[in-house]
Amino acid sequence: MSRRVSRSTAVVAGTVLLFLHLPVLVLVIFSVNASRYSVEWTGFTLDWYRQLPGRTDLLRGLRASLIVGSLSTLIATVFGTLLALALARRRFPGRRTLEGLLYLPIVTPEILAGISLLLLFVLLRVPLGLGTITIAHIAFNIAFVTVVIRARLEGMDRSLEEAALLLGADELTAFRTVTIPQLWPGILAGALLAFTMSFDDYVITSLVAGTGSSTLPVVVYSMVRRNVEPTVNAISTLILLVTSLLIWLAFRLNRERPLAV
Repeated sequence: MSRRVSRSTAVVAGTVLLFLHLPVLVLVIFSVNASRYSVEWTGFTLDWYRQLPGRTDLLRGLRASLIVGSLSTLIATVFGTLLALALARRRFPGRRTLEGLLYLPIVTPEILAGISLLLLFVLLRVPLGLGTITIAHIAFNIAFVTVVIRARLEGMDRSLEEAALLLGADELTAFRTVTIPQLWPGILAGALLAFTMSFDDYVITSLVAGTGSSTLPVVVYSMVRRNVEPTVNAISTLILLVTSLLIWLAFRLNRERPLAV
C-alpha cells in the first residue's frame, strides 16, 4: 500500500513539475529553432546566439544589470550580514518588531513596493536612473540576505568563538578568524541570491528606472511587446541558465556542513 501511495505521489509531483516547466522548455527549444517565427520547428541552428553580440540594446541592458546587480549585492550583503548578527546575537528593545518588519519586503507584492519607492523618489526629487534602481534593489535584497545568513547563524556552534576569546583573542580577532569563516557559506549564498533577485527583477525596476537606464529584463520585455524575436528566446535562455546556476549555488552553499574543529 505504501509503495502505491509513494508511486502516486511521485507521478503527481512529476506532472505538476512538468506543467510548471513546460513553457520554459518550449522557450529553450525555440531558441535553437531555425525559423524566424516561433510557431513551428524548421531545424536546428545557433544563429540567434551568434547574433547577440551585435545587439547593442541588449548589451547596454546587460551592462546596466551587471552594474546594478553588483552594487546592490555588495551593499545588501554587508548590511544584511550586520543585521543578521544583531538579531541573532543581541537583545535590544524593538527586536521582535524589527524581525517582523524584516519579512515585509519579502511578502509585499512587487507592484506595491515599486510604487512606494517611486513615490518616495518623486517626493525627494531624486532623478530616476541607475542610482534609484540600485537603491530599490538594495531595499528588498537586504531582507533576503538577512534571512539566509541568520539561518546559517542558528546552526553555528558558538563554543568555538568562546574558546578563541578564552585563549586571549579580542572580539574583533575572534570575529575575523572564527565567526566569518564559519559564516562564509551563508554570506556567499545570500550574496548569490541577492544578485539573482536583482538581475531578474522587472516590476520594481520598470517603475523606478529613468530614460536610458533600462536593465536587461526591461529591454527584453520591451522587445517581446513588439515581436517575439528569436534573439529574445536566446537571451532569455542564457538568463535562465545563469540565474538557475546562481540559485543552485546559493542553496548548495547554505546547506549545513560539519565544521572542522
